[in-house]
Amino acid sequence: MRHLNLIVLFSIVTTLTVVAQQPSPTSADRIVAVVNDQIILKSDIDQGVADYIRQANFNQQNIQFSKELWYSFLESEIDNKVLIEKAEIDSVVISDEDVNQQMDNRVSQLIQQAGSERALEEAFGKSIIQLKADFRDEFREQMTANQVRQIKFNDIKITRPEVKEFFESIPKDSLPTIPEQVSVSHIVKLPKPKTDAKQSSYEFAQSLRDSIVNQGVPLEDLARRHGMDGSAAQGGQLPMMGLNELVSEYSAAAAALQPGQISEVVETEFGFHVIRLDERVGDKIQTSHILIRVDAAQLDDATAIEELNLIRDSLLNNKNLTFSGMAIRNSEDPSTAKSGGKIIDPQTGERLIALNRLDPALYRIVLLMDEVGQISEPKPFNPNNANAGKAYRIVRLDRQIPEHVADFNIDYQRLRNIALQQKQSRVFQEWLQQLREEIYIEYRIPKMENGVGK
Repeated sequence: MRHLNLIVLFSIVTTLTVVAQQPSPTSADRIVAVVNDQIILKSDIDQGVADYIRQANFNQQNIQFSKELWYSFLESEIDNKVLIEKAEIDSVVISDEDVNQQMDNRVSQLIQQAGSERALEEAFGKSIIQLKADFRDEFREQMTANQVRQIKFNDIKITRPEVKEFFESIPKDSLPTIPEQVSVSHIVKLPKPKTDAKQSSYEFAQSLRDSIVNQGVPLEDLARRHGMDGSAAQGGQLPMMGLNELVSEYSAAAAALQPGQISEVVETEFGFHVIRLDERVGDKIQTSHILIRVDAAQLDDATAIEELNLIRDSLLNNKNLTFSGMAIRNSEDPSTAKSGGKIIDPQTGERLIALNRLDPALYRIVLLMDEVGQISEPKPFNPNNANAGKAYRIVRLDRQIPEHVADFNIDYQRLRNIALQQKQSRVFQEWLQQLREEIYIEYRIPKMENGVGK
């Protein structure tokens, strides 16, 4: 299982085309380590190191290959395998639903950074569905290792006196300056397709189906000419996948077909599909399809803006309404609606976010706010949602803390998080070393004597 390549796939967007063209292991490959019955191949470590150096060079960091670097990647992969063995011992299982949800979230992030779903698919030469299928098993293993790690981290606590001791260990003249921070919430509306645009896409999909069913035109030819996802280049063919790995409308329609049969036009969150069932094996199916998307230029922006203006007016004129309550009832951002629209720093998980760490669109909105409680007018932005290319939102400034020298009381939560992370890292490494002594590990190459591999 190629954990290192998987990390590159789901965390690095700037080298998508490089990763997409990576060669597979050659026949000269060799096993460099074994953890119980799990093997680690030299090619996997080589590829992980190469990807890391490529990305570093892209970011203008001068990282050179070294023996120490190579062995650090090997040790990291051995750690992953050890954690997977611990997961089996402790019966830690990641459900299909959790895998699907996390993969959807990661792919959404990639799409947002790549610019569009089509740009991501073109970079890899595969559809989103194919990408998910290709990396599902590796992603499950990574999630399993992370879950074991998180379980251990959750067992590690820290007390206020420990945080105080950590803070007081920092020399007074070395206390950092904390930049201006804000906490914000938003309510999001996704513009719906205009009726005529949606109808036009449906009718086009219907005409393609008629050409296949009534005129005998091969689905593959039409998919290559008209398909709007990454599978078009392959004649619309998708890999063998479990029914639970596909969106429900697609899987229900495909499951009702006999091999070779063509579905009616099926609407999903991606657009309109014409589906052919190619093969069925148990609860897995292989299908080919043509996807026709609704023209993004034909979205009803005005209605979305009007809805947000009505919500904003209600909040400004009715003191009994709360922004969080309106967000729960009205926001169409699945990642924040349930929490009342609260925006969280994705790296730290904290509500307070340094002003200079806000995304540019949000930064421009907050910069014009004069006081806590102010609500912006509707503004456009690109949501972190694979199926929404455009959205509008209103933003509320919930809290604002000016720039200041770190203070134990004001910055307690941040200091606590830093102190806890240091403690977690130390205790976890000690625990992991114990596991490595209890689980069978065999090196098939010489270990480093005075480095990371010792």
